Amino acid sequence: MTSNLLRRTLAATLLVGVSPLAIAQTSNTKPDTETPARLSTVIVSGVGPQRETDEMIGNASAINRDQIVETLQASLGNTLDSQPGVSTTHFGQAASRPVLRGLGAERVLVLTNGIGVIDASAASPDHQVASDGIDAEKIEILRGPAALAYGGQAIGGVVNVIDGLIVEDLPDEPISGEAYGALNSVNDGHEGAVKGRFSAGQFVLSLSASARDFENYDIPGFADSSRLRAPEALEGEDHHDEDEDHEDEEHNHEEEEVRDTLENSFVETDSFAGGLSWVGDGAFAGIAVRRQTSLYGLPGHSHGHEHGEEHDHEGEDHDEEGEEEAGEQEMPFIDLEQTRYDLRAGADLDVGPFTRIAGNFSVADYEHVEFEAPGEPGTRYVSDGSEGRVELGTGFGEWEGALGVQALEKNLNAFGDEAFITKTDTKSVGLFTYQTREWDGGFGVEGGLRYDSTELDNIIAGSREFDLFSGSFGAHQHWDNGWFVGGQISLTERAPNESELFADGAHLATEQYEAGDATLDKERGVNFEGTVRWRGDTGFGFGANLFHTKFDGFIYLAPGTTLDAGLVVDEVDGLPVYEFVQQDASFTGGEIYADYTLNGGPLGADWRAEANMDFVSADIDSGGNLPLIPPMTLNASLDADWGLWKAGASVTVAGDQDDPAAGELATDGYTTLDLRGAVSLAEMGLGQEGTELFLEARNVTDEEVRYATSVLKDTVPAPGRNIRGGVRLVF
Repeated sequence: MTSNLLRRTLAATLLVGVSPLAIAQTSNTKPDTETPARLSTVIVSGVGPQRETDEMIGNASAINRDQIVETLQASLGNTLDSQPGVSTTHFGQAASRPVLRGLGAERVLVLTNGIGVIDASAASPDHQVASDGIDAEKIEILRGPAALAYGGQAIGGVVNVIDGLIVEDLPDEPISGEAYGALNSVNDGHEGAVKGRFSAGQFVLSLSASARDFENYDIPGFADSSRLRAPEALEGEDHHDEDEDHEDEEHNHEEEEVRDTLENSFVETDSFAGGLSWVGDGAFAGIAVRRQTSLYGLPGHSHGHEHGEEHDHEGEDHDEEGEEEAGEQEMPFIDLEQTRYDLRAGADLDVGPFTRIAGNFSVADYEHVEFEAPGEPGTRYVSDGSEGRVELGTGFGEWEGALGVQALEKNLNAFGDEAFITKTDTKSVGLFTYQTREWDGGFGVEGGLRYDSTELDNIIAGSREFDLFSGSFGAHQHWDNGWFVGGQISLTERAPNESELFADGAHLATEQYEAGDATLDKERGVNFEGTVRWRGDTGFGFGANLFHTKFDGFIYLAPGTTLDAGLVVDEVDGLPVYEFVQQDASFTGGEIYADYTLNGGPLGADWRAEANMDFVSADIDSGGNLPLIPPMTLNASLDADWGLWKAGASVTVAGDQDDPAAGELATDGYTTLDLRGAVSLAEMGLGQEGTELFLEARNVTDEEVRYATSVLKDTVPAPGRNIRGGVRLVF
């Protein structure tokens, strides 16, 4: 892995490493150039007082609306993949969850406005997250344990999608909004979103709508990886030697192999949302409702479905294209819908030690149906529930903090022949406190405790109850010269989820027979994290976060056995058996990042260069590797802004993942290049800042990209070269 990664890194280093040096040298001719302001973002996802990213020990970041539009894809994990320490479970272009520091699914909590998405996405990688960011104002990412704020399900981190439907402050203008639309060549797709905000007195109405229609996407070669095809090729060669008749069969097999376009990878989404807020003096309250639907294919395992040559009702006169479309209709797809209601309110207080009160409450109804063919529903998943959270801001002398309570009630059920999990009700109540103090010299401490009581009640296996404790303590020191150092230790306990405890059946999306274990104990992790960063007065800044997490009883899927008709077997109906097991494990890794900003640099442009590298190693203490771990990855970018025109380039270099777990194949690394250009319509007097026409080329070299964090990495590659053009209007 090391040699290949070094070669790939060289190109990116030349792009984003040498360029800032040249810019810095040229800047000597402009001594009066203004130094850019310190770059930091207020994070609202944590517990206690809101803080800027530069003041937090953990690695927290946020991407604003401009960045969301630049990186937007059809699923949340793919949109965030270029962020440091973030990867994706990539299940085609429709379904993916973010992976933080090698942890995903049940260990990364995806929120909408601070409350869980209440869907079925954590149960399976083919289940779409009920939020993709197409109309989001901001997405916050907390890497590492955030259990103090949200409980043990956030043992790996938090991704909070903020849609702005409920506002806490009155807008500057009575009418404002945005319209966005884009076309994509890789999937003959189009997408768009529009949102508006209207204020009258103390009331604010927010409305948004979005739609997306992507066809099957193009890929640079075969759908099956070379590693997956190699044994089949050897096997075919042996058969050819034995019998010449197999030559025709092998030829036909090659013709049937999927290549150039990934079958059954289409996606269509629609969403409509509205919110009404009241904003007073130091107080606010609001209600919002969101309705979204999605229709998308399930690539990868579609190979195993027979394609009818023609349908009797279509007649014999249909052309070849019509027959192909008819065949594609036989492939499995998901029809998803969710309706969500949100209530949120807050007010400043001056009652003893209490400084503020804020509360969120959400109710959601989620359902998706997996179809084997049009009109033939197979399996239906239903998830409905409610979650609420109340937090009291506190001030005890020089200490600032919060006290809070959080409660969740969720029901997950599946119906049909391919339902691998039965009805499970989950109830959880958590109590937490967090306190922090800063001294004049720049030294600060922070810490907190949380207790959760969680019960999972399965209709067949019965009930399991867990008492979960979490706590953390950290200290930091920052200086006026721009340096910041800090360290923290945290203990987090997580209860097994529905699948880990009660799964028992064929999971065709992952091509596995999954067997849960109702006797699994809670998972405990002890995390150590250190950070150092610096930002000077020259526009340059860098930092690093290093972590080590020791898990007691880490839960994961591994090849195993199950009982079938009274026999112990490792395969059921042609699917290999994977069972949830529990062993001690360790994760070690980090993120290293740097940026340089220069206003009025060479060619008269404002320049910005960024680079980040993340890495993680995950090992079972008794020996062996954990599955679905991302490789070392470097992201680098260089952008120039002339006011009227903008241009930029970015490179991603991923190393080989040659430490696969049992049952996995190694994953080849890749290098991708993206280019972007835009013309500012705002500079021409049309719309507000951010109004622009843009043109992008993603994966310019048409590189084959396979994510080591995807369970279908060997059958579902990422899209190939994509030309994306669009317009954004801000008013």
